[in-house]
Amino acid sequence: MIHGPAILFCPADRPERYTKAAAAADAVILDLEDAVAPADKAAARAHLIAADLDPERTLVRVNPVGTDDFRRDLEALAGTGVRTLMLAKAESAAQCDALGDYRVVALCETAAGIEEAAAIARHPSVDALMWGAEDLVASLSGRSSRHPDGRYRDVARYARSRVLIAAGAAGKVAWDAVHLDIADVEGLAVEAADAAASGFAASVCIHPSQVAVIRGAYAPTPAEIDDAREMLAAAEGEAGVFRFRGRMIDEPVLRQARRTLAHAQSEGGSA
Repeated sequence: MIHGPAILFCPADRPERYTKAAAAADAVILDLEDAVAPADKAAARAHLIAADLDPERTLVRVNPVGTDDFRRDLEALAGTGVRTLMLAKAESAAQCDALGDYRVVALCETAAGIEEAAAIARHPSVDALMWGAEDLVASLSGRSSRHPDGRYRDVARYARSRVLIAAGAAGKVAWDAVHLDIADVEGLAVEAADAAASGFAASVCIHPSQVAVIRGAYAPTPAEIDDAREMLAAAEGEAGVFRFRGRMIDEPVLRQARRTLAHAQSEGGSA
Protein backbone atom coordinates (compact mmCIF):
# COMPACT_ATOMS: atom_id res chain seq x y z
CA MET A 1 0.00 0.00 0.00
CA ILE A 2 1.16 3.51 -0.83
CA HIS A 3 2.07 5.54 2.29
CA GLY A 4 2.49 9.26 2.88
CA PRO A 5 0.18 12.28 2.79
CA ALA A 6 1.35 13.95 -0.43
CA ILE A 7 0.63 12.05 -3.66
CA LEU A 8 1.63 13.78 -6.91
CA PHE A 9 0.15 13.32 -10.38
CA CYS A 10 2.63 13.26 -13.27
CA PRO A 11 1.64 12.98 -16.96
CA ALA A 12 2.89 9.64 -18.24
CA ASP A 13 3.93 11.19 -21.55
CA ARG A 14 6.49 13.38 -19.74
CA PRO A 15 9.23 10.90 -18.75
CA GLU A 16 11.66 13.73 -18.03
CA ARG A 17 9.47 14.56 -15.01
CA TYR A 18 9.30 11.07 -13.51
CA THR A 19 12.43 11.29 -11.36
CA LYS A 20 11.72 14.83 -10.14
CA ALA A 21 8.15 13.90 -9.23
CA ALA A 22 9.28 10.82 -7.33
CA ALA A 23 11.87 12.85 -5.43
CA ALA A 24 9.35 15.55 -4.49
CA ALA A 25 6.38 13.48 -3.28
CA ASP A 26 5.60 10.51 -1.06
CA ALA A 27 4.26 8.66 -4.10
CA VAL A 28 3.64 9.42 -7.76
CA ILE A 29 0.62 8.69 -9.95
CA LEU A 30 1.78 8.38 -13.54
CA ASP A 31 -1.31 9.36 -15.48
CA LEU A 32 -2.38 7.60 -18.67
CA GLU A 33 -5.85 9.11 -18.62
CA ASP A 34 -6.86 12.79 -18.56
CA ALA A 35 -3.34 14.23 -18.50
CA VAL A 36 -2.43 12.59 -21.82
CA ALA A 37 -3.92 13.54 -25.18
CA PRO A 38 -5.34 10.61 -27.18
CA ALA A 39 -2.62 10.95 -29.82
CA ASP A 40 0.10 10.68 -27.14
CA LYS A 41 -1.16 7.67 -25.17
CA ALA A 42 0.85 5.09 -27.13
CA ALA A 43 4.05 7.03 -26.50
CA ALA A 44 3.15 7.40 -22.82
CA ARG A 45 2.79 3.62 -22.48
CA ALA A 46 6.19 3.14 -24.12
CA HIS A 47 7.76 5.57 -21.65
CA LEU A 48 6.26 3.62 -18.74
CA ILE A 49 7.65 0.34 -20.02
CA ALA A 50 11.12 1.87 -20.41
CA ALA A 51 11.15 3.64 -17.05
CA ASP A 52 13.00 2.45 -13.95
CA LEU A 53 10.23 2.92 -11.38
CA ASP A 54 10.07 2.22 -7.66
CA PRO A 55 6.96 0.02 -7.44
CA GLU A 56 6.55 0.82 -3.74
CA ARG A 57 6.03 4.52 -4.48
CA THR A 58 4.49 4.46 -7.95
CA LEU A 59 1.00 3.82 -9.25
CA VAL A 60 -0.49 4.35 -12.68
CA ARG A 61 -3.88 5.85 -13.45
CA VAL A 62 -5.39 3.74 -16.20
CA ASN A 63 -8.27 4.62 -18.48
CA PRO A 64 -11.83 3.51 -17.62
CA VAL A 65 -12.77 -0.15 -17.80
CA GLY A 66 -14.31 -1.12 -21.13
CA THR A 67 -12.33 1.30 -23.29
CA ASP A 68 -9.70 0.29 -25.82
CA ASP A 69 -7.22 2.46 -23.96
CA PHE A 70 -7.85 0.49 -20.77
CA ARG A 71 -6.99 -2.77 -22.54
CA ARG A 72 -3.84 -1.26 -24.02
CA ASP A 73 -2.85 0.17 -20.64
CA LEU A 74 -2.95 -3.26 -19.00
CA GLU A 75 -1.02 -4.83 -21.87
CA ALA A 76 1.72 -2.26 -21.47
CA LEU A 77 1.86 -2.47 -17.68
CA ALA A 78 2.24 -6.24 -17.73
CA GLY A 79 5.89 -5.68 -18.59
CA THR A 80 6.56 -3.32 -15.69
CA GLY A 81 7.00 -3.71 -11.95
CA VAL A 82 4.01 -1.53 -11.12
CA ARG A 83 1.60 -3.36 -8.83
CA THR A 84 -0.89 -0.60 -7.91
CA LEU A 85 -3.29 1.05 -10.32
CA MET A 86 -5.66 3.96 -9.98
CA LEU A 87 -8.87 3.13 -11.77
CA ALA A 88 -10.32 6.23 -13.39
CA LYS A 89 -14.10 6.70 -13.22
CA ALA A 90 -14.68 3.63 -11.09
CA GLU A 91 -18.40 2.93 -11.05
CA SER A 92 -18.85 -0.61 -9.71
CA ALA A 93 -17.04 -3.23 -7.68
CA ALA A 94 -17.23 -5.58 -10.66
CA GLN A 95 -14.94 -3.28 -12.64
CA CYS A 96 -12.14 -4.06 -10.20
CA ASP A 97 -12.28 -7.70 -11.28
CA ALA A 98 -10.92 -6.61 -14.67
CA LEU A 99 -7.68 -5.47 -13.01
CA GLY A 100 -6.45 -8.95 -12.20
CA ASP A 101 -3.88 -9.13 -9.41
CA TYR A 102 -3.18 -5.41 -9.21
CA ARG A 103 -3.89 -3.46 -6.05
CA VAL A 104 -6.40 -0.72 -6.72
CA VAL A 105 -7.02 2.89 -5.78
CA ALA A 106 -10.57 3.42 -7.01
CA LEU A 107 -11.27 6.95 -8.22
CA CYS A 108 -14.96 7.66 -7.67
CA GLU A 109 -15.55 10.73 -9.81
CA THR A 110 -18.95 10.29 -11.41
CA ALA A 111 -22.46 10.21 -10.00
CA ALA A 112 -22.51 6.42 -10.45
CA GLY A 113 -19.14 6.05 -8.76
CA ILE A 114 -20.17 8.06 -5.72
CA GLU A 115 -23.41 6.07 -5.48
CA GLU A 116 -21.46 2.78 -5.52
CA ALA A 117 -18.56 3.92 -3.32
CA ALA A 118 -19.41 1.59 -0.44
CA ALA A 119 -19.53 -1.51 -2.65
CA ILE A 120 -16.34 -0.51 -4.44
CA ALA A 121 -14.53 -0.01 -1.13
CA ARG A 122 -15.42 -3.54 -0.03
CA HIS A 123 -13.76 -5.16 -3.06
CA PRO A 124 -10.76 -7.19 -1.85
CA SER A 125 -8.39 -5.64 -4.40
CA VAL A 126 -9.17 -2.07 -3.34
CA ASP A 127 -6.71 -0.45 -0.94
CA ALA A 128 -8.03 3.11 -1.12
CA LEU A 129 -10.75 5.33 -2.49
CA MET A 130 -10.27 8.76 -3.99
CA TRP A 131 -12.92 11.19 -5.17
CA GLY A 132 -12.85 13.78 -7.93
CA ALA A 133 -14.90 16.96 -8.12
CA GLU A 134 -14.62 18.07 -11.73
CA ASP A 135 -15.65 14.84 -13.46
CA LEU A 136 -18.40 14.43 -10.88
CA VAL A 137 -19.95 17.79 -11.67
CA ALA A 138 -19.53 17.14 -15.38
CA SER A 139 -21.38 13.83 -14.99
CA LEU A 140 -24.26 15.79 -13.45
CA SER A 141 -24.25 18.34 -16.31
CA GLY A 142 -23.12 20.96 -13.82
CA ARG A 143 -20.94 23.98 -14.47
CA SER A 144 -18.57 24.25 -11.52
CA SER A 145 -17.60 22.29 -8.42
CA ARG A 146 -16.78 25.43 -6.43
CA HIS A 147 -18.28 28.76 -5.49
CA PRO A 148 -16.49 31.91 -6.75
CA ASP A 149 -14.72 32.22 -3.38
CA GLY A 150 -13.20 28.74 -3.80
CA ARG A 151 -15.49 26.82 -1.43
CA TYR A 152 -16.83 23.51 -2.69
CA ARG A 153 -20.50 23.41 -3.61
CA ASP A 154 -22.67 21.13 -1.48
CA VAL A 155 -22.72 18.35 -4.07
CA ALA A 156 -18.92 18.13 -3.99
CA ARG A 157 -18.85 18.22 -0.19
CA TYR A 158 -21.39 15.40 -0.12
CA ALA A 159 -19.29 13.28 -2.48
CA ARG A 160 -16.15 13.95 -0.46
CA SER A 161 -17.82 12.87 2.76
CA ARG A 162 -19.46 9.83 1.23
CA VAL A 163 -16.16 8.51 -0.16
CA LEU A 164 -14.38 9.05 3.15
CA ILE A 165 -17.09 7.23 5.11
CA ALA A 166 -17.36 4.41 2.57
CA ALA A 167 -13.62 3.81 2.76
CA GLY A 168 -13.59 3.89 6.55
CA ALA A 169 -16.54 1.52 6.83
CA ALA A 170 -14.68 -1.00 4.70
CA GLY A 171 -11.45 -0.63 6.65
CA LYS A 172 -9.74 1.17 3.77
CA VAL A 173 -8.21 4.64 3.48
CA ALA A 174 -9.40 7.64 1.48
CA TRP A 175 -7.44 10.21 -0.53
CA ASP A 176 -8.67 13.76 -0.97
CA ALA A 177 -9.12 15.35 -4.39
CA VAL A 178 -6.71 17.71 -6.10
CA HIS A 179 -6.71 21.48 -5.55
CA LEU A 180 -6.54 22.83 -9.10
CA ASP A 181 -5.64 26.43 -8.27
CA ILE A 182 -1.86 26.06 -7.91
CA ALA A 183 -1.40 29.68 -6.83
CA ASP A 184 -3.97 29.33 -4.02
CA VAL A 185 -1.54 28.13 -1.39
CA GLU A 186 -3.71 29.29 1.51
CA GLY A 187 -6.77 27.52 0.13
CA LEU A 188 -4.81 24.31 -0.33
CA ALA A 189 -3.46 24.50 3.22
CA VAL A 190 -6.95 24.95 4.66
CA GLU A 191 -8.35 22.13 2.54
CA ALA A 192 -5.52 19.72 3.37
CA ALA A 193 -5.73 20.52 7.08
CA ASP A 194 -9.45 19.78 6.99
CA ALA A 195 -8.77 16.52 5.12
CA ALA A 196 -6.24 15.42 7.73
CA ALA A 197 -8.52 16.35 10.62
CA SER A 198 -11.47 14.56 9.01
CA GLY A 199 -9.63 11.28 8.48
CA PHE A 200 -8.22 11.30 4.94
CA ALA A 201 -4.91 9.47 4.68
CA ALA A 202 -3.53 11.67 1.90
CA SER A 203 -4.23 14.53 -0.47
CA VAL A 204 -3.42 14.26 -4.14
CA CYS A 205 -1.78 17.18 -5.91
CA ILE A 206 -0.87 18.31 -9.40
CA HIS A 207 2.27 20.39 -8.87
CA PRO A 208 5.46 19.77 -6.83
CA SER A 209 5.01 23.11 -5.05
CA GLN A 210 1.89 21.72 -3.39
CA VAL A 211 3.71 18.82 -1.72
CA ALA A 212 5.23 20.77 1.17
CA VAL A 213 1.91 22.50 1.86
CA ILE A 214 0.13 19.16 2.14
CA ARG A 215 2.81 17.61 4.33
CA GLY A 216 2.68 20.60 6.65
CA ALA A 217 -1.11 20.41 6.87
CA TYR A 218 -1.11 16.70 7.73
CA ALA A 219 1.61 16.93 10.36
CA PRO A 220 0.35 17.55 13.91
CA THR A 221 1.45 20.91 15.29
CA PRO A 222 3.62 21.09 18.43
CA ALA A 223 0.59 22.42 20.30
CA GLU A 224 -1.54 19.48 19.17
CA ILE A 225 1.17 17.04 20.20
CA ASP A 226 1.56 18.63 23.63
CA ASP A 227 -2.21 18.68 24.15
CA ALA A 228 -2.54 15.01 23.19
CA ARG A 229 0.36 13.95 25.42
CA GLU A 230 -0.96 15.89 28.43
CA MET A 231 -4.51 14.64 27.89
CA LEU A 232 -3.37 11.02 27.85
CA ALA A 233 -1.26 11.59 30.95
CA ALA A 234 -4.30 13.07 32.72
CA ALA A 235 -6.39 10.08 31.69
CA GLU A 236 -4.12 7.69 33.58
CA GLY A 237 -5.59 8.88 36.87
CA GLU A 238 -9.19 8.85 35.71
CA ALA A 239 -11.86 6.19 35.34
CA GLY A 240 -14.36 6.86 32.56
CA VAL A 241 -15.31 10.36 31.48
CA PHE A 242 -13.32 13.24 32.94
CA ARG A 243 -12.78 16.97 32.52
CA PHE A 244 -9.60 18.29 30.91
CA ARG A 245 -9.03 21.98 30.24
CA GLY A 246 -12.76 22.62 30.23
CA ARG A 247 -13.56 19.77 27.83
CA MET A 248 -15.35 16.50 28.46
CA ILE A 249 -12.96 13.69 27.58
CA ASP A 250 -14.10 10.16 26.83
CA GLU A 251 -12.63 7.19 24.97
CA PRO A 252 -13.27 8.46 21.40
CA VAL A 253 -11.39 11.68 22.22
CA LEU A 254 -8.56 9.67 23.73
CA ARG A 255 -8.34 7.57 20.58
CA GLN A 256 -7.92 10.77 18.58
CA ALA A 257 -5.13 11.85 20.92
CA ARG A 258 -3.37 8.49 20.55
CA ARG A 259 -3.62 8.82 16.77
CA THR A 260 -2.11 12.30 16.91
CA LEU A 261 0.92 10.98 18.82
CA ALA A 262 1.24 7.95 16.58
CA HIS A 263 1.23 10.17 13.50
CA ALA A 264 3.83 12.46 15.02
CA GLN A 265 6.07 9.48 15.78
CA SER A 266 5.68 8.07 12.28
CA GLU A 267 6.80 11.43 10.89
CA GLY A 268 9.89 11.44 13.07
CA GLY A 269 8.50 13.84 15.65
CA SER A 270 9.35 13.91 19.33
CA ALA A 271 6.01 12.62 20.59
